[in-house]
Amino acid sequence: MPALLLVLLLAIILFGFGFAVEALWWIAIAVLVVWLLGFVFRSAGAGGRRGTWYRW
Repeated sequence: MPALLLVLLLAIILFGFGFAVEALWWIAIAVLVVWLLGFVFRSAGAGGRRGTWYRW
C-alpha cells in the first residue's frame, strides 16, 4: 500500500511539473511577442527618433 501511494504521489508531482513547464512556455512566448511588437513600433515611429523601446 505505501508503494502505491508513493507512485500516486510521484504521478501527481510529475503532472504538476509538466503543467508548470507548459505554462512557462506560454508565458515566454507572450513576453517575446510583446517585446517584438514594442521593438517594431518604437523603431517605426517615435517622432522620427530611432532607438530601442526599452531604457537601460
